[in-house]
Amino acid sequence: MDTLIEKKEFIIPIRTCEYVLTISLFTIFALTNSIFQPPLLANELLLANNAITTPQLIDITTNLQQELSPELRREKFNNRIRNKYAELQVNDVTDGVKHIKMVKYYNKKPVRINIVEVNHRVANNYEIKPVIASTTLANKRKVRTIAQNTDSIVAINGGFFKPESGIPLGTLMINKKLYTGPIYDRVALGIFEDGYDVGRVQLNAKIKGNGHQIKIDNINQPRMLSSYILAYTPDWGNYAPASPQYGVQLQVVGNKITAVSTNPLFIPKNGYVIVGPKSQLNKLIGAKKVEVEISTNPKWENVKHIISGGPYLVKDNQIFIDMTAQKLQSIGGRNPRTAIGYTKDNDLILVTVDGREGSSIGLTLKELASLMKSLGCTNAINLDGGGSTVMYVNGQIVNRPQQTGGIALSNALVISKRSRI
Repeated sequence: MDTLIEKKEFIIPIRTCEYVLTISLFTIFALTNSIFQPPLLANELLLANNAITTPQLIDITTNLQQELSPELRREKFNNRIRNKYAELQVNDVTDGVKHIKMVKYYNKKPVRINIVEVNHRVANNYEIKPVIASTTLANKRKVRTIAQNTDSIVAINGGFFKPESGIPLGTLMINKKLYTGPIYDRVALGIFEDGYDVGRVQLNAKIKGNGHQIKIDNINQPRMLSSYILAYTPDWGNYAPASPQYGVQLQVVGNKITAVSTNPLFIPKNGYVIVGPKSQLNKLIGAKKVEVEISTNPKWENVKHIISGGPYLVKDNQIFIDMTAQKLQSIGGRNPRTAIGYTKDNDLILVTVDGREGSSIGLTLKELASLMKSLGCTNAINLDGGGSTVMYVNGQIVNRPQQTGGIALSNALVISKRSRI
Protein backbone atom coordinates (compact mmCIF):
# COMPACT_ATOMS: atom_id res chain seq x y z
CA MET A 1 0.00 0.00 0.00
CA ASP A 2 1.34 3.42 -0.95
CA THR A 3 1.98 5.77 1.95
CA LEU A 4 1.42 9.49 1.54
CA ILE A 5 3.89 11.59 3.49
CA GLU A 6 3.49 15.33 3.62
CA LYS A 7 6.75 17.07 2.86
CA LYS A 8 7.54 20.71 2.98
CA GLU A 9 9.07 21.65 -0.34
CA PHE A 10 10.87 24.76 -1.43
CA ILE A 11 9.35 25.60 -4.84
CA ILE A 12 11.13 27.96 -7.20
CA PRO A 13 8.72 29.82 -9.53
CA ILE A 14 9.10 29.00 -13.24
CA ARG A 15 9.90 32.60 -14.14
CA THR A 16 12.69 32.67 -11.55
CA CYS A 17 14.17 29.54 -13.11
CA GLU A 18 14.03 31.16 -16.53
CA TYR A 19 15.80 34.28 -15.29
CA VAL A 20 18.49 32.23 -13.54
CA LEU A 21 18.93 30.14 -16.70
CA THR A 22 19.24 33.25 -18.84
CA ILE A 23 21.83 34.85 -16.54
CA SER A 24 23.79 31.59 -16.33
CA LEU A 25 23.86 31.14 -20.09
CA PHE A 26 24.80 34.76 -20.63
CA THR A 27 27.63 34.48 -18.09
CA ILE A 28 28.97 31.31 -19.74
CA PHE A 29 29.00 32.91 -23.16
CA ALA A 30 30.54 36.12 -21.82
CA LEU A 31 33.33 34.24 -20.04
CA THR A 32 33.97 32.09 -23.09
CA ASN A 33 34.19 35.18 -25.25
CA SER A 34 36.63 36.94 -22.92
CA ILE A 35 38.90 33.94 -22.35
CA PHE A 36 39.31 32.92 -25.99
CA GLN A 37 40.55 35.70 -28.28
CA PRO A 38 39.95 34.73 -30.99
CA PRO A 39 37.33 32.04 -30.15
CA LEU A 40 38.21 28.41 -30.77
CA LEU A 41 35.42 28.07 -33.37
CA ALA A 42 36.53 31.11 -35.28
CA ASN A 43 34.38 30.49 -38.36
CA GLU A 44 31.24 30.30 -36.24
CA LEU A 45 31.90 32.98 -33.63
CA LEU A 46 33.74 35.64 -35.63
CA LEU A 47 32.09 38.16 -37.90
CA ALA A 48 34.56 39.94 -40.21
CA ASN A 49 37.39 38.95 -37.83
CA ASN A 50 35.70 40.66 -34.87
CA ALA A 51 34.82 38.82 -31.66
CA ILE A 52 31.16 38.16 -30.94
CA THR A 53 29.46 41.26 -29.49
CA THR A 54 27.28 41.70 -26.42
CA PRO A 55 24.06 42.16 -28.49
CA GLN A 56 24.86 38.93 -30.31
CA LEU A 57 25.38 37.16 -26.98
CA ILE A 58 21.98 38.41 -25.86
CA ASP A 59 20.38 37.10 -29.07
CA ILE A 60 22.03 33.69 -28.62
CA THR A 61 20.95 33.52 -24.99
CA THR A 62 17.38 34.56 -25.85
CA ASN A 63 17.14 31.93 -28.59
CA LEU A 64 18.43 29.21 -26.26
CA GLN A 65 15.99 30.27 -23.57
CA GLN A 66 13.09 30.13 -26.06
CA GLU A 67 14.16 26.66 -27.15
CA LEU A 68 14.13 25.44 -23.54
CA SER A 69 10.92 27.16 -22.41
CA PRO A 70 7.53 25.98 -23.80
CA GLU A 71 5.93 29.15 -22.47
CA LEU A 72 8.35 31.38 -24.36
CA ARG A 73 8.01 29.28 -27.54
CA ARG A 74 4.25 29.81 -27.39
CA GLU A 75 4.68 33.52 -26.78
CA LYS A 76 7.11 33.83 -29.69
CA PHE A 77 4.70 32.00 -32.06
CA ASN A 78 1.75 34.13 -30.92
CA ASN A 79 3.70 37.34 -31.49
CA ARG A 80 4.87 36.18 -34.90
CA ILE A 81 1.29 35.42 -36.01
CA ARG A 82 -0.07 38.64 -34.46
CA ASN A 83 2.48 40.75 -36.34
CA LYS A 84 2.08 38.84 -39.58
CA TYR A 85 -1.70 39.25 -39.67
CA ALA A 86 -1.88 42.60 -37.88
CA GLU A 87 -4.93 43.85 -39.81
CA LEU A 88 -6.88 40.58 -39.58
CA GLN A 89 -8.74 38.62 -36.96
CA VAL A 90 -6.68 35.69 -35.71
CA ASN A 91 -8.68 32.87 -34.14
CA ASP A 92 -7.12 30.50 -31.60
CA VAL A 93 -7.85 26.88 -32.47
CA THR A 94 -5.57 25.56 -29.72
CA ASP A 95 -2.07 26.37 -28.48
CA GLY A 96 0.17 26.52 -31.53
CA VAL A 97 -2.68 26.45 -34.08
CA LYS A 98 -4.23 29.65 -35.52
CA HIS A 99 -6.99 30.21 -38.08
CA ILE A 100 -7.12 33.35 -40.20
CA LYS A 101 -9.66 34.51 -42.78
CA MET A 102 -8.83 37.07 -45.42
CA VAL A 103 -10.14 38.51 -48.68
CA LYS A 104 -7.66 39.59 -51.36
CA TYR A 105 -8.44 41.26 -54.66
CA TYR A 106 -7.16 40.12 -58.04
CA ASN A 107 -8.06 42.28 -61.05
CA LYS A 108 -10.38 44.13 -58.65
CA LYS A 109 -12.30 40.93 -57.95
CA PRO A 110 -12.47 39.23 -54.52
CA VAL A 111 -10.95 35.93 -53.45
CA ARG A 112 -11.83 34.36 -50.08
CA ILE A 113 -8.87 32.72 -48.39
CA ASN A 114 -8.68 30.58 -45.25
CA ILE A 115 -5.35 29.96 -43.56
CA VAL A 116 -4.30 27.71 -40.70
CA GLU A 117 -0.80 28.08 -39.26
CA VAL A 118 0.68 25.41 -37.00
CA ASN A 119 3.81 25.28 -34.90
CA HIS A 120 4.27 21.62 -34.01
CA ARG A 121 6.57 22.39 -31.06
CA VAL A 122 3.92 24.57 -29.42
CA ALA A 123 1.04 22.27 -30.44
CA ASN A 124 3.03 19.28 -29.19
CA ASN A 125 -0.06 17.38 -28.02
CA TYR A 126 -1.28 17.27 -31.62
CA GLU A 127 0.05 15.75 -34.82
CA ILE A 128 -0.41 16.57 -38.48
CA LYS A 129 -1.01 13.54 -40.66
CA PRO A 130 -2.89 12.26 -43.71
CA VAL A 131 -5.82 9.89 -43.20
CA ILE A 132 -7.89 7.81 -45.61
CA ALA A 133 -11.67 7.92 -45.79
CA SER A 134 -12.19 4.39 -44.46
CA THR A 135 -10.29 1.20 -43.64
CA THR A 136 -9.50 0.46 -47.29
CA LEU A 137 -8.46 2.76 -50.11
CA ALA A 138 -11.48 2.43 -52.40
CA ASN A 139 -13.73 4.64 -50.28
CA LYS A 140 -14.79 8.28 -50.13
CA ARG A 141 -16.13 10.48 -47.33
CA LYS A 142 -16.69 14.21 -46.86
CA VAL A 143 -14.01 16.13 -45.00
CA ARG A 144 -16.34 16.78 -42.04
CA THR A 145 -16.94 13.04 -41.63
CA ILE A 146 -13.23 12.21 -41.90
CA ALA A 147 -12.43 14.93 -39.35
CA GLN A 148 -15.08 13.76 -36.91
CA ASN A 149 -14.04 10.11 -37.26
CA THR A 150 -10.48 11.07 -36.31
CA ASP A 151 -11.41 13.60 -33.59
CA SER A 152 -9.56 16.28 -35.54
CA ILE A 153 -9.58 20.00 -34.77
CA VAL A 154 -8.48 20.93 -38.32
CA ALA A 155 -8.79 19.13 -41.65
CA ILE A 156 -8.30 19.96 -45.30
CA ASN A 157 -8.74 17.87 -48.41
CA GLY A 158 -5.67 15.87 -49.33
CA GLY A 159 -4.07 14.65 -52.55
CA PHE A 160 -5.53 13.68 -55.92
CA PHE A 161 -7.64 10.55 -56.23
CA LYS A 162 -9.52 8.50 -58.81
CA PRO A 163 -13.07 9.93 -58.70
CA GLU A 164 -14.82 6.65 -59.56
CA SER A 165 -13.20 4.52 -56.86
CA GLY A 166 -11.57 6.90 -54.37
CA ILE A 167 -8.12 5.32 -54.80
CA PRO A 168 -5.47 7.97 -53.91
CA LEU A 169 -3.24 8.87 -56.86
CA GLY A 170 0.33 9.35 -55.73
CA THR A 171 2.43 8.66 -52.66
CA LEU A 172 0.57 8.21 -49.41
CA MET A 173 2.27 7.09 -46.20
CA ILE A 174 0.64 7.09 -42.77
CA ASN A 175 2.56 6.21 -39.61
CA LYS A 176 5.49 4.87 -41.69
CA LYS A 177 3.20 2.53 -43.63
CA LEU A 178 3.22 3.03 -47.41
CA TYR A 179 -0.36 2.83 -48.69
CA THR A 180 0.19 3.93 -52.31
CA GLY A 181 3.19 4.61 -54.52
CA PRO A 182 4.03 7.69 -56.60
CA ILE A 183 2.84 8.57 -60.08
CA TYR A 184 4.79 10.72 -62.56
CA ASP A 185 7.41 11.53 -59.86
CA ARG A 186 4.99 14.10 -58.46
CA VAL A 187 6.00 16.25 -55.53
CA ALA A 188 5.01 15.25 -52.01
CA LEU A 189 5.29 16.65 -48.50
CA GLY A 190 7.19 14.54 -45.97
CA ILE A 191 6.21 15.01 -42.31
CA PHE A 192 8.87 14.18 -39.72
CA GLU A 193 8.83 14.33 -35.92
CA ASP A 194 10.83 17.56 -36.03
CA GLY A 195 9.86 19.20 -39.32
CA TYR A 196 8.98 18.88 -42.99
CA ASP A 197 10.51 18.35 -46.41
CA VAL A 198 9.29 18.31 -50.00
CA GLY A 199 10.51 16.36 -53.00
CA ARG A 200 9.49 14.59 -56.18
CA VAL A 201 9.10 11.00 -54.98
CA GLN A 202 10.14 7.89 -56.89
CA LEU A 203 9.58 4.27 -55.87
CA ASN A 204 12.42 1.76 -55.69
CA ALA A 205 10.79 -1.66 -55.25
CA LYS A 206 11.63 -5.18 -56.36
CA ILE A 207 10.69 -8.79 -55.72
CA LYS A 208 13.41 -11.47 -55.59
CA GLY A 209 13.23 -15.23 -55.96
CA ASN A 210 14.63 -18.19 -57.97
CA GLY A 211 17.76 -16.12 -58.58
CA HIS A 212 15.75 -13.40 -60.32
CA GLN A 213 15.17 -9.78 -59.31
CA ILE A 214 12.07 -8.16 -60.82
CA LYS A 215 11.11 -4.50 -60.60
CA ILE A 216 7.77 -3.61 -58.98
CA ASP A 217 6.43 -0.54 -60.76
CA ASN A 218 3.92 0.55 -58.13
CA ILE A 219 1.91 -0.30 -55.02
CA ASN A 220 -1.90 -0.13 -54.75
CA GLN A 221 -2.26 2.03 -57.86
CA PRO A 222 -4.44 1.66 -60.96
CA ARG A 223 -2.66 0.05 -63.91
CA MET A 224 -1.24 2.49 -66.48
CA LEU A 225 0.64 0.07 -68.76
CA SER A 226 0.05 -3.64 -69.40
CA SER A 227 3.77 -4.22 -68.87
CA TYR A 228 3.71 -2.87 -65.31
CA ILE A 229 4.14 -5.17 -62.32
CA LEU A 230 1.98 -3.99 -59.44
CA ALA A 231 1.71 -5.06 -55.80
CA TYR A 232 -1.61 -5.01 -53.96
CA THR A 233 -1.87 -5.15 -50.18
CA PRO A 234 -4.96 -5.62 -47.97
CA ASP A 235 -5.35 -1.83 -47.94
CA TRP A 236 -6.52 -2.11 -51.55
CA GLY A 237 -9.49 -4.34 -50.63
CA ASN A 238 -10.39 -8.00 -50.73
CA TYR A 239 -9.29 -8.85 -54.27
CA ALA A 240 -6.60 -7.66 -56.64
CA PRO A 241 -7.83 -6.01 -59.88
CA ALA A 242 -7.98 -7.96 -63.13
CA SER A 243 -4.77 -9.17 -64.74
CA PRO A 244 -3.55 -7.50 -67.92
CA GLN A 245 -3.65 -9.43 -71.22
CA TYR A 246 -1.15 -12.30 -70.98
CA GLY A 247 -0.89 -11.56 -67.28
CA VAL A 248 -0.77 -13.60 -64.10
CA GLN A 249 -1.25 -13.09 -60.36
CA LEU A 250 0.87 -14.43 -57.51
CA GLN A 251 -0.49 -14.58 -53.98
CA VAL A 252 2.28 -14.33 -51.36
CA VAL A 253 2.10 -15.14 -47.65
CA GLY A 254 5.14 -15.37 -45.38
CA ASN A 255 7.61 -15.09 -48.28
CA LYS A 256 6.01 -18.04 -50.05
CA ILE A 257 3.87 -18.09 -53.19
CA THR A 258 0.60 -19.66 -52.04
CA ALA A 259 -1.52 -19.29 -55.20
CA VAL A 260 -1.11 -18.59 -58.93
CA SER A 261 -3.95 -17.54 -61.24
CA THR A 262 -4.85 -15.45 -64.25
CA ASN A 263 -8.00 -14.38 -62.42
CA PRO A 264 -8.19 -11.85 -59.52
CA LEU A 265 -6.81 -13.42 -56.36
CA PHE A 266 -7.87 -12.81 -52.77
CA ILE A 267 -5.45 -10.49 -50.95
CA PRO A 268 -4.51 -12.20 -47.66
CA LYS A 269 -4.46 -10.09 -44.51
CA ASN A 270 -0.87 -11.17 -43.82
CA GLY A 271 0.38 -11.01 -47.40
CA TYR A 272 -0.03 -9.41 -50.82
CA VAL A 273 -0.70 -10.14 -54.48
CA ILE A 274 1.68 -9.36 -57.36
CA VAL A 275 0.05 -8.76 -60.77
CA GLY A 276 1.90 -8.45 -64.08
CA PRO A 277 2.98 -10.09 -67.33
CA LYS A 278 3.48 -13.88 -67.28
CA SER A 279 6.78 -13.42 -69.11
CA GLN A 280 8.20 -11.80 -65.99
CA LEU A 281 6.32 -13.31 -63.04
CA ASN A 282 6.61 -16.91 -64.27
CA LYS A 283 10.31 -16.64 -63.35
CA LEU A 284 9.28 -16.67 -59.67
CA ILE A 285 6.99 -19.70 -59.78
CA GLY A 286 8.47 -22.59 -57.82
CA ALA A 287 10.72 -20.38 -55.71
CA LYS A 288 11.20 -21.64 -52.16
CA LYS A 289 11.25 -18.04 -50.96
CA VAL A 290 10.36 -14.64 -52.41
CA GLU A 291 11.25 -11.31 -50.84
CA VAL A 292 10.11 -7.76 -51.51
CA GLU A 293 12.31 -4.71 -50.94
CA ILE A 294 10.77 -1.23 -50.96
CA SER A 295 12.30 2.22 -50.60
CA THR A 296 11.70 5.71 -51.95
CA ASN A 297 13.87 8.38 -53.50
CA PRO A 298 14.43 10.71 -51.71
CA LYS A 299 15.03 8.16 -48.96
CA TRP A 300 13.51 10.19 -46.12
CA GLU A 301 14.55 7.43 -43.72
CA ASN A 302 12.88 8.97 -40.66
CA VAL A 303 9.76 10.22 -42.39
CA LYS A 304 6.51 9.43 -40.56
CA HIS A 305 3.89 10.58 -43.08
CA ILE A 306 3.89 11.47 -46.79
CA ILE A 307 1.11 13.15 -48.77
CA SER A 308 1.38 13.65 -52.51
CA GLY A 309 0.18 16.61 -54.54
CA GLY A 310 1.58 18.75 -57.31
CA PRO A 311 2.88 20.83 -58.77
CA TYR A 312 5.46 22.65 -56.70
CA LEU A 313 4.47 26.22 -55.82
CA VAL A 314 7.52 27.39 -53.89
CA LYS A 315 10.88 25.61 -53.96
CA ASP A 316 13.82 26.80 -51.87
CA ASN A 317 12.30 30.28 -51.42
CA GLN A 318 11.57 30.72 -55.13
CA ILE A 319 8.28 30.46 -57.02
CA PHE A 320 8.54 27.23 -58.99
CA ILE A 321 5.64 25.68 -60.91
CA ASP A 322 6.52 22.48 -62.82
CA MET A 323 2.99 21.67 -63.96
CA THR A 324 4.00 20.09 -67.29
CA ALA A 325 6.77 17.95 -65.77
CA GLN A 326 4.27 16.47 -63.30
CA LYS A 327 1.59 15.99 -66.00
CA LEU A 328 -0.88 18.34 -64.36
CA GLN A 329 -1.82 20.54 -67.30
CA SER A 330 -5.50 19.84 -66.68
CA ILE A 331 -5.56 21.82 -63.42
CA GLY A 332 -4.59 25.18 -64.92
CA GLY A 333 -6.82 28.25 -65.03
CA ARG A 334 -8.54 30.04 -62.16
CA ASN A 335 -10.05 27.62 -59.67
CA PRO A 336 -10.67 26.82 -56.01
CA ARG A 337 -7.31 25.73 -54.59
CA THR A 338 -5.75 23.95 -51.63
CA ALA A 339 -2.07 24.28 -50.75
CA ILE A 340 0.37 23.39 -48.02
CA GLY A 341 3.80 24.74 -47.17
CA TYR A 342 6.19 25.55 -44.34
CA THR A 343 8.26 28.53 -43.23
CA LYS A 344 11.84 29.05 -42.05
CA ASP A 345 10.45 28.99 -38.48
CA ASN A 346 9.03 25.49 -39.16
CA ASP A 347 5.44 26.72 -39.09
CA LEU A 348 3.18 24.63 -41.32
CA ILE A 349 0.70 26.63 -43.40
CA LEU A 350 -2.55 25.17 -44.77
CA VAL A 351 -4.48 27.29 -47.28
CA THR A 352 -7.81 26.97 -49.07
CA VAL A 353 -9.08 29.39 -51.71
CA ASP A 354 -12.71 29.58 -52.80
CA GLY A 355 -13.55 30.05 -56.48
CA ARG A 356 -15.92 29.72 -59.42
CA GLU A 357 -18.32 32.33 -58.08
CA GLY A 358 -18.75 36.11 -58.16
CA SER A 359 -17.89 36.58 -54.50
CA SER A 360 -14.66 34.59 -54.87
CA ILE A 361 -13.11 33.99 -58.29
CA GLY A 362 -10.37 31.54 -57.31
CA LEU A 363 -6.66 31.68 -58.15
CA THR A 364 -4.32 30.54 -60.89
CA LEU A 365 -1.40 28.37 -59.82
CA LYS A 366 0.96 31.32 -60.27
CA GLU A 367 -1.22 33.50 -58.02
CA LEU A 368 -1.40 30.68 -55.46
CA ALA A 369 2.39 30.34 -55.53
CA SER A 370 2.78 34.09 -54.98
CA LEU A 371 0.34 33.90 -52.05
CA MET A 372 2.23 31.04 -50.40
CA LYS A 373 5.53 32.88 -50.80
CA SER A 374 4.00 36.07 -49.37
CA LEU A 375 2.92 34.04 -46.32
CA GLY A 376 6.56 33.12 -45.73
CA CYS A 377 6.68 29.61 -47.20
CA THR A 378 10.18 28.46 -48.11
CA ASN A 379 8.61 25.37 -49.75
CA ALA A 380 5.00 24.79 -50.76
CA ILE A 381 2.98 22.42 -52.93
CA ASN A 382 -0.46 22.34 -54.49
CA LEU A 383 -2.96 19.70 -53.33
CA ASP A 384 -6.21 18.60 -54.97
CA GLY A 385 -8.54 21.52 -55.63
CA GLY A 386 -11.72 22.48 -57.47
CA GLY A 387 -14.72 20.78 -55.90
CA SER A 388 -12.41 19.01 -53.43
CA THR A 389 -11.26 22.22 -51.71
CA VAL A 390 -12.54 22.17 -48.11
CA MET A 391 -11.25 23.43 -44.76
CA TYR A 392 -12.68 22.26 -41.43
CA VAL A 393 -11.85 24.02 -38.14
CA ASN A 394 -13.26 23.12 -34.72
CA GLY A 395 -16.41 21.44 -35.98
CA GLN A 396 -17.20 23.85 -38.83
CA ILE A 397 -16.52 24.04 -42.57
CA VAL A 398 -14.96 27.52 -42.67
CA ASN A 399 -14.73 28.01 -46.43
CA ARG A 400 -17.60 27.90 -48.92
CA PRO A 401 -17.24 24.95 -51.30
CA GLN A 402 -19.60 24.90 -54.28
CA GLN A 403 -21.30 21.76 -52.97
CA THR A 404 -22.41 22.11 -49.37
CA GLY A 405 -19.76 20.53 -47.18
CA GLY A 406 -17.67 19.71 -50.25
CA ILE A 407 -17.60 16.50 -52.27
CA ALA A 408 -16.73 13.06 -50.89
CA LEU A 409 -12.96 12.56 -50.87
CA SER A 410 -10.40 9.79 -50.77
CA ASN A 411 -8.09 11.30 -48.14
CA ALA A 412 -7.53 14.35 -45.98
CA LEU A 413 -4.78 16.02 -43.99
CA VAL A 414 -5.80 16.44 -40.36
CA ILE A 415 -4.60 17.86 -37.06
CA SER A 416 -5.63 15.57 -34.22
CA LYS A 417 -4.54 14.58 -30.71
CA ARG A 418 -1.26 12.73 -30.72
CA SER A 419 -1.59 9.00 -30.14
CA ARG A 420 -0.10 7.85 -26.83
CA ILE A 421 1.18 4.28 -26.85
